[in-house]
Amino acid sequence: MADPFGTSAEHPAPPDPPPTTSPLTAAQLGRLLQRVARQDRSAFARLYEATAPKLLGTALRILHQRGWAEDVVQEAYVKIWQKAGHFDARKASPITWMVTIVRNGAIDELRKQPPGTATGEDALERTASSTPDGHAQLEHDQSVSRLHRCLDELPEARRDMVRLAYLNGWSRADLATHFEQPVNTVKTWLHRALKQLKGCLAP
Repeated sequence: MADPFGTSAEHPAPPDPPPTTSPLTAAQLGRLLQRVARQDRSAFARLYEATAPKLLGTALRILHQRGWAEDVVQEAYVKIWQKAGHFDARKASPITWMVTIVRNGAIDELRKQPPGTATGEDALERTASSTPDGHAQLEHDQSVSRLHRCLDELPEARRDMVRLAYLNGWSRADLATHFEQPVNTVKTWLHRALKQLKGCLAP
C-alpha cells in the first residue's frame, strides 16, 4: 500500500505543521476522504492541512506531552490513509471519525505506560475505593493488579472516561465534549463506574 507521507510505511514522517486556514465543511472533508480512499496524495495533504491542529489538540488534551501527542497524530494519519474507505458519513461526521481515531490511539498509549509512570494513577486508586483501608490495600501490588482487572470489567467508554477524569484531571465539561454526551450523562456514567469499581474492590 502506498505511504501517505512518501516515506517508509513503518516510520512515516508527517508534513510540516500546516498554516492556519479556513475550516472546511463536513461535506468538503467527506469528499477529501473519498479521494484519500483512492490513494490521492494531494487530497491527503489538504485533509492534513485542514484537520491537523484539531487532531493534535485532541491528543494533547489526553497526553499533555507535545512530542508524544505528535507521534500519536502521525500514526492516526497513517490509519486515516489506510482506512479512509471505511468512513461512513451516515454514522459520524468526518472530523468526529478522525478525532475518534486519535482519541483511541492516545488512550491506547496511556494504557501502555509501565507501572510507576507518573500519570496520577495513585489518585485514581484512592478515588476508586472508599473503604477505610483502601489506600493501604492499593499500595500492595496484588491490590493494584485487582484494580486494573476491575477497570477492565467496565464498558470501554466508561473505563476511558474514568481514566481521563481521575488520571488526567479532565473536567466534566471536557469529558462531555470529548465523548459527545451531556454533562449530566457524564456524571451518571462516572458515578456508576466508580460504584462498580468499589464493589469489585470490596474485600
